[in-house]
Amino acid sequence: MAAILVISSISLQAQTSTAPKKATVHKKAPAESPVERQIRELREQMASQQAQIDALKQQNADKDAKLAAAQQSAQDAQTAAATASAKADSLSSNLSANTEAVSNLNSTVTDLKTTNVGLAQTISDTKKTISDELESPLAIHYKGVQITPVAFFAGEMVYRQRAMNADVNTPFNATPYPGAAQANTSELNFSGRQSRIGALFVGNPGPFKLSGYVEADFLGAGASSNENQSNSYVLRQRQIFGQAALNNGFTVTGGQMWSLVTETKKSTDNRTENLPQVIDAQYVVGFSWERQPGIRFQQKIGGFTGAVSVEEAEIIYSATNANNNFFIGNAGAGGGLYNLTANYSNNVAPDVIAKATYDAKFGHFEIGGVSRWFRDRYYPNQTLATPSATGGTNNTKVGGGFFVNARAPITKFADVGVHVLGGTGVGRYGTSTLPDVTVHPDGTLEPIKNLQGLASVELHPLPKLDLVGYWGEEYAQRTTYLSTIGADAGKLVGYAPITSTNAGCNTETLPTTPTSGLGSIGVSGNPPYSPGTPANCLGATKYLYEATAGFTYRFYTSPKYGRLQYQMQYSYLSRQAWAGVTSAAGAATTTFGGPHATNNMVFTSFRYYLP
Repeated sequence: MAAILVISSISLQAQTSTAPKKATVHKKAPAESPVERQIRELREQMASQQAQIDALKQQNADKDAKLAAAQQSAQDAQTAAATASAKADSLSSNLSANTEAVSNLNSTVTDLKTTNVGLAQTISDTKKTISDELESPLAIHYKGVQITPVAFFAGEMVYRQRAMNADVNTPFNATPYPGAAQANTSELNFSGRQSRIGALFVGNPGPFKLSGYVEADFLGAGASSNENQSNSYVLRQRQIFGQAALNNGFTVTGGQMWSLVTETKKSTDNRTENLPQVIDAQYVVGFSWERQPGIRFQQKIGGFTGAVSVEEAEIIYSATNANNNFFIGNAGAGGGLYNLTANYSNNVAPDVIAKATYDAKFGHFEIGGVSRWFRDRYYPNQTLATPSATGGTNNTKVGGGFFVNARAPITKFADVGVHVLGGTGVGRYGTSTLPDVTVHPDGTLEPIKNLQGLASVELHPLPKLDLVGYWGEEYAQRTTYLSTIGADAGKLVGYAPITSTNAGCNTETLPTTPTSGLGSIGVSGNPPYSPGTPANCLGATKYLYEATAGFTYRFYTSPKYGRLQYQMQYSYLSRQAWAGVTSAAGAATTTFGGPHATNNMVFTSFRYYLP
């Protein structure tokens, strides 16, 4: 029905539109019929419905467009979600990898920081070492060996109240008794001979350390040495040794060195010898030492060190009234490169020395022992009416002793020390070289009891100033035996027999006539270089003691340029002899007090030490 109405409406509209237009006549519109009214209303309804239809179509189109847009957005969102998910998975994977990488990186950075700290220190130390070596090299490098020069250069002087015709090296046991002409004259000598040169050679392969050391001064005297013009004294070997030190604390040293008897500052290490701080090249009475060839073995365990050495032996002999029925050795042989004017004993064995040390914060302590063997060849048939060498026999006697050394700081400004060595046949190890042995009437040797002691105080009130004081003593016991052999029966033989005379020890005598070309005849016919010596004076030394005080002032000290210092030393020396009889023919019951000799000595020294 609606369709018919629509068609009718369209037909009517078409007819109306095609009908020719007439001129407008303003006539009164006829009344609308009911049919027309219905048609008009239908038309209006149809137009309204058409408008609604068009609106619905537009709405549908908009909805379709929105749906399409929504679908596209959903698709885009899905794609984006998939992409985001993939990115998230990738990011998660990367994050896990990055976490591990960051952890590794942090560890690497930590290691690098640690390495860099050590590297920085190494670089700093290397720069300092290079700088020091460039500006002030402490050593010369030859292949894998480091060579360090060792030297000081000295200008020194000694004054002695009683002349001894000695350089800065004092022969303590030759201090003249009052009857000696030289006991009434003084001496003043200048010297540069204690100047020292040397070098330390060190190679370090790793498992062990190799080193060699050489040291020399000019206190040797050659046949042409004199002080008339050129003062041409010769170079003298002091030390020359080689050493191998393992990392486990074991060390072996061979060559000429300070004896193991000598006190050291640390362990039993070479080149740490604790020498008295004096100018006198013979040091101080009571100081025990030797510099001689040997081989030393030492082992360190913590603060303890044990050491054993075998060292060159030699015999110092002294006797009165000895028979001509033995010998110890002979003068040096030129072809053997020994000194033709010195005596050498024919030794049967080396001296053996053992020592243990302990190093602590409160000091350095040593204890040790010395074993010695003394051999001679004696002839029991020499005293027969017809002397004969038949029956000549070698005889060996054993000697030795014990020693202790202790040194400790009582404050940071003061150190005290004590040294004692006692035994039989150990006189040679004292700085005064008192005798080791004497002889029996039958020609066999007898070791002499000896004692050596030294006390020291060393003060350090200022960094540049040291003050020192030493008191030392050495003793040799009277050792004699009554002879029962032939014409010598009843005679005392040995060291310091009481029957020997000391009557002339305090009486001065005239100069003597020279027995060689060393002297020249003066106006009175007496030689100017042969002063008088006491007659009837055995003067066998009982003991020597010395009190010494001195100071060292260091004007300048630099690790780069070295050290400049001045020293002064004063010494009071006393020599006491064993008592004897009033005359050579006197009775043993009439004794004469042992002679006594003294000397006052002053030393000065100006030295420059290499750094």
